[in-house]
Amino acid sequence: MMVFLKEKLVFFATPKTASTSIEMALGTTCDIRISKVPNAKHTPYRKYQRMLEPFIMTLTGDEPDTVAVIREPIDWLGSWYRYRSRDELKGAKNSTAGVSFDAFVESYLSDSPQPFARIGSQAKFMSDKDGEVGMSHLFRYEDMDGLVRFLQNRLGKQIQLGRANQSPKAELTLSPNLRTELETALAADYDIYNRLRHD
Repeated sequence: MMVFLKEKLVFFATPKTASTSIEMALGTTCDIRISKVPNAKHTPYRKYQRMLEPFIMTLTGDEPDTVAVIREPIDWLGSWYRYRSRDELKGAKNSTAGVSFDAFVESYLSDSPQPFARIGSQAKFMSDKDGEVGMSHLFRYEDMDGLVRFLQNRLGKQIQLGRANQSPKAELTLSPNLRTELETALAADYDIYNRLRHD
């Protein structure tokens, strides 16, 4: 998470949406940067609204704009699956090494997911306590150019994104029935994602 006080803008680090690359490009120019502890770096909107926004508003004078990135939901899950298959996690409870994508998704959809499938959802990350999307500005992951243009205009500086935290390649084929079940479970995520196509 990064806070730009003069520009009255808060960037939310949605996991697995190039947030680390964006932080690397802008981290030295923001006024407040929360990055070392994953649970703090990836603060969801609901927790921000309750704990951080009141403090930030004492510095900005009024409510800052918020911006985040959302990824196609199954692609987002696939990125998590691939990221947790990396060699450094082998043997850990949250490793997906040796786990098929079908098995990963089945666990994700279960009432008691295995540690490797405890991920949450993008919709929950960016929604308030009433389930309404809290972000002032949202960009699709594949519209990174649009996000960069927005940030450049808002912050008044050129931005060059690098690449960081790239996940290993892996087979992401899902059985048709499981894909349908997953799309239903991620209906809120797809609603937000598809809405951006028309905004």
